[in-house]
Amino acid sequence: MLTTPTHKNINVTETATKKNSATGYSSPPESHLVTRMNDSGESRKETTDRKMEVLSAKTKTRFGFWNVRTMYEMGKLAQITAEMGRYSLHILGVSESRWTGSGKMKTSTAETVLYSGREDDQHHEGVAIILRRGTEKSLMQWKPVSSRLMSARMRGRHVNITLIQCYAPTNDGDEEAKDVFYEQLQSKLETAPRHDLIVIMGDLNAKVGSNNTHHDRAMGSHGCGAMNDNGECLVEFCTLNNMVIGGTLFSHRDIHKLTWCSPNGRDKNQIDHLMINGTWRRSLLDVKVKRGADVGSDHHLVTALIRLKLQSTDRKTTMRKHFDVSRLRYTKVKAVFVVQVRNRFQALQALDEEAGRADETNKQWEQVASLYSKSSEACVGYKWKKKKSG
Repeated sequence: MLTTPTHKNINVTETATKKNSATGYSSPPESHLVTRMNDSGESRKETTDRKMEVLSAKTKTRFGFWNVRTMYEMGKLAQITAEMGRYSLHILGVSESRWTGSGKMKTSTAETVLYSGREDDQHHEGVAIILRRGTEKSLMQWKPVSSRLMSARMRGRHVNITLIQCYAPTNDGDEEAKDVFYEQLQSKLETAPRHDLIVIMGDLNAKVGSNNTHHDRAMGSHGCGAMNDNGECLVEFCTLNNMVIGGTLFSHRDIHKLTWCSPNGRDKNQIDHLMINGTWRRSLLDVKVKRGADVGSDHHLVTALIRLKLQSTDRKTTMRKHFDVSRLRYTKVKAVFVVQVRNRFQALQALDEEAGRADETNKQWEQVASLYSKSSEACVGYKWKKKKSG
């Protein structure tokens, strides 16, 4: 039976990290090893001659998300990108990076790092998105929101993707901080283009459990443990926004679903999640913990596999009806048709004379057309033809 610790113990306490004594850097400690590209706090737009699509219906895109405890240590970024390469990830979302400010940089091994952190030089929280070499060509724009949220928009072959990387307050954290987090998350989601494939991922500090009664639109039945307060908030958020919690959809052993382990190894929970909008639910092929990845964190790397599954675009088939004029070759049918037309025409003419009307040409034409249509319907009937539209 899983137990819920009151907090994540010392390994998850958000303590500040001191400046590296060897370098004295207060910005990312490995910034001397990378090319700094832009660190303003505004939305970034990338204009490239070569455009690369991340998502397509033919290839699988590998996403990862990981609370790494900190990237503010010498050599830590290199460790993370090495594991990213080992698991062939195209995109990695990082929680608790502890980098301050916001910006974009390229590593010595050509990964692109987008990051968003605190503005007060306190090395707490922080989020980042790391793009594999080549993947950055599909980056359309990105925006830092806070030390707990950031977003990026990527170009896909058939649909674009909006990524939102998260680091939510802990379950026993300040209620006001939780409210601010979900308000910012809601605001960011509402500004995403409505036709995008939307992925929200990161350390949500939320246990959603396995009981999806009344919540089957927001989650599956393969979660772990019992729902906590943060889990209720997350499920409610997903229900309101037609999002699905991916890690609850797939039947795996618990060791491939539990994302966090306490220092004593006894308490384990599923608190890191990936959500996808319900429209693209079938495009999410798998969500799974990779226990072999190691950067000295109490969280495991979680990977997700996405391949676009496009809805059928078969053209709609409609039935069109035509008068079966071929029946007029039969003498009896033809005779009846002639009588029908004559009688209807005489009746129409008599009505006009009684009313003393000299109707305009268009009105007369409509009456004559109706006359022939009714006569044809009565005498020859219809034949049906299929017509493809669209």
